[in-house]
Amino acid sequence: MDDYKKGATLENEFEAQLLESVLNERGIPHMMRSYYDTAFDGLFQAQKGWGHVSAPEAYLDEIEAIVRELREKDPTGKETA
Repeated sequence: MDDYKKGATLENEFEAQLLESVLNERGIPHMMRSYYDTAFDGLFQAQKGWGHVSAPEAYLDEIEAIVRELREKDPTGKETA
């Protein structure tokens, strides 16, 4: 895991679950990290986003492209723009 680098910051749990599903489907190694902290009842998520995805550097550009694609679609999978 030492070669994993911080990638995209995720906006919410729904986006994190969608991204994880796509990454698993494509066989892309990754690790999700939530910023939720029970001591502060999610305060950091409100400030920093839900969390981030880490992956080997070779996959970060592909992951960023996937995140952009997910954000351009509404929940039904239709283009929003």
